[in-house]
Amino acid sequence: MKKYIIGNWKMNLNVHESSLFVTKLSQTLPVRRNVETVICPGFLSLEPVSLQINHRQMKLGAQDCYWRDEGAFTGEVSASQLRGLAQYVLVGHSERRYIFDEDDRDVRFKVQAAIRNGIRPVLCVGEDEEEREMNCYEHALCDQVASGLMNIDSGDLDQIVVAYEPIWAIGSSAPAVDQQITESVKIVRTQIEHMFGRAAAMNVPILYGGSVNAGSAKQILQLAGVDGLLVGRSSLIATEFAGMVNDAAAIVKESQRA
Repeated sequence: MKKYIIGNWKMNLNVHESSLFVTKLSQTLPVRRNVETVICPGFLSLEPVSLQINHRQMKLGAQDCYWRDEGAFTGEVSASQLRGLAQYVLVGHSERRYIFDEDDRDVRFKVQAAIRNGIRPVLCVGEDEEEREMNCYEHALCDQVASGLMNIDSGDLDQIVVAYEPIWAIGSSAPAVDQQITESVKIVRTQIEHMFGRAAAMNVPILYGGSVNAGSAKQILQLAGVDGLLVGRSSLIATEFAGMVNDAAAIVKESQRA
């Protein structure tokens, strides 16, 4: 399985700044066939960036979408409107859940909307600090996965990407420790297996997100069951982001030799 490196720019860079950054990133980032590289600019930058990038080098993702295809929903951007522009869309990111009060129902509908419109949803799941400390993180993760993938046809599962992002690690100085990551990724995959079977579950890429940087990326990418990274702040540093892509490519190449 290839590795995935997805950069979430969040609410950073205006259209002009995005264009300048993509120019710099394009000069730094190699084309890697064994790594799916995705950048997620703000909505306003999606179209100009789409016209600017080499789509063999990187793909475009949106940071969110609304689950209705059209209608009187002022300020929203639907998956239908993103169709043909974004190849990926983040769904259920912790900042959407906790700042904007999106619940599991909202997330589930967004996953379905993305699939319906030919966009690959990146379903974000993760426990908060209290759930981790109370040792109920397994229940929290299973609930989020089960709800997010509810009513998804098994034939569409190959379009799904899941990102495990422990909320308590996001924006902190360090990611979760290796044992926490591997255990949580295994919990997520086991839940998918319960829903769709082992063969299908093994083909779903599961990424890690949460304070990933150039110093931690390679080690995390080598962990069992981790198929890539969802990168926040470091995705806005061209050399760091390109370095993660190179690390991922080297790990895939080494695994193919083994």
